[in-house]
Amino acid sequence: MGDLGSSAHRFVDFLARAGQQIWQMLPVSPPGRGHSPYDTISTFAGSPGLIGLDSLVRDGLLRTRELPPNDDGRTGRSPASELRADFVRAIPLKREALRLAFDRVRAGSNALRDSWEEYRERERGWLDDFALFVALSKNQPGRSWTRWDSDLRRRRPDAVESARHALTDEIAFQQFLQFLFDRQFGELRRFARERGVYLVGDVPIYPALESADVWANAHLFDLTSRGRPRTLSGVPPDLFSRIGQLWGNPTYLWKRMEEDGYRWWVERLRASLRRFDSVRLDHLIGFHHSWCVPASARTARRGRWRPGPGLAIFQAIEHALGPVPLILEDLGLVTPEVEALRDASGHPGMRVLQFAWDGSLDNPHLPHNYPAACVAYTGTHDNTTLQGWYRPTRSRRERGTARQIRTERERALRYARSDGREFHWDMIRLVFASRANTVIVPMQDLLGLGESARMNVPGTPRGNWTWRMRPTALAPDLASRLHEMTRTYGRIVARS
Repeated sequence: MGDLGSSAHRFVDFLARAGQQIWQMLPVSPPGRGHSPYDTISTFAGSPGLIGLDSLVRDGLLRTRELPPNDDGRTGRSPASELRADFVRAIPLKREALRLAFDRVRAGSNALRDSWEEYRERERGWLDDFALFVALSKNQPGRSWTRWDSDLRRRRPDAVESARHALTDEIAFQQFLQFLFDRQFGELRRFARERGVYLVGDVPIYPALESADVWANAHLFDLTSRGRPRTLSGVPPDLFSRIGQLWGNPTYLWKRMEEDGYRWWVERLRASLRRFDSVRLDHLIGFHHSWCVPASARTARRGRWRPGPGLAIFQAIEHALGPVPLILEDLGLVTPEVEALRDASGHPGMRVLQFAWDGSLDNPHLPHNYPAACVAYTGTHDNTTLQGWYRPTRSRRERGTARQIRTERERALRYARSDGREFHWDMIRLVFASRANTVIVPMQDLLGLGESARMNVPGTPRGNWTWRMRPTALAPDLASRLHEMTRTYGRIVARS
């Protein structure tokens, strides 16, 4: 399933050889329903599944013979060249090895014990609640925290303390996993910095209902006295879905958050910026007005808009943390008011090339309309790949009729002066040649992969988030070609 070990370091080396300065990642928190990183049990925690076991051999916590057998991730129905993460098989195997490493550290047979204890003390502001939440969830498998005993659900001090005592072992194990993740991610970031590569994270706007965040901060969310949502988050019908997207996350009580200066958000970004050099802040629209859907609704059609905190939350964050490097995801039903919020915040928004071909010359996603202060993408994790867009094989509901698809494709070819033989490179060239200060290209687009390499189809609960890059994909000729394009368009920055 991939991890923070040697393969991640090799990818950084590839980026450096290719003249690249940014690696943007999906959220690295523990994935939730459907393995989605946007439906996590904690927005502060790292995913234990990303811990590299090869690094634990180096640290003396595991022996080589104790590692699970390698598996290239091929599935029976996929072409030999296509890899898929197999979370169901990988997680139990990895947990067994991690438990062995934990037992060795706890026995005091490794120098990492002191570092682990220091980490537990430093991060206890979120770590204690997270570890307890995971331990309680494992002790009551399949049962929502909203159905726990009333005293635990409401976090009565005596009940919480009793649970901590009863679940000491699992709590310590979960804290140890977070220590390992933090240690390895710090090593990766330092390795990247040495090679001139900066890491960009992703902060989803909403935590999952089944999360330590909501359980420990229930007063900040629109919940009943039993912890169940009154309203759920989502977006109304748009280009991605005719019935809208019902995300299922509880919505915020922004007025209550305002009372303590949006402290939960401040601490969340503080934690993210200890890990990343900058972060993409998901769903800017939700900070101006959020689409709130009754919990009883089956689709997002029945929602209504509620005002968000607006500029006040960005001011509070900057007051607490100083200037914060953010990318604002200003996609969807963006109004002039949302654009004004983005501009007043002083942070760049996003432009996505796949959205450029509706025939309007003032379309903001057309490269000639890009401002310098934006981050330009060929596509995002919610889009199909460039080649999938050019040669669609999936249901066409997302993009309209065959005639509409053909018309959009013709516009793109004409704009790029492309004959279609290397459509993905022609599109990449458009964003590299634009005025955008920053350009980010998904690896699937760089590799010219089709729709089967798509990462996510919004509104679908299964079959997402499993694409993996083949180990042989990072070929020298690919690095050379990308480096040459980067140099041609003045995007190589000399290192001091």
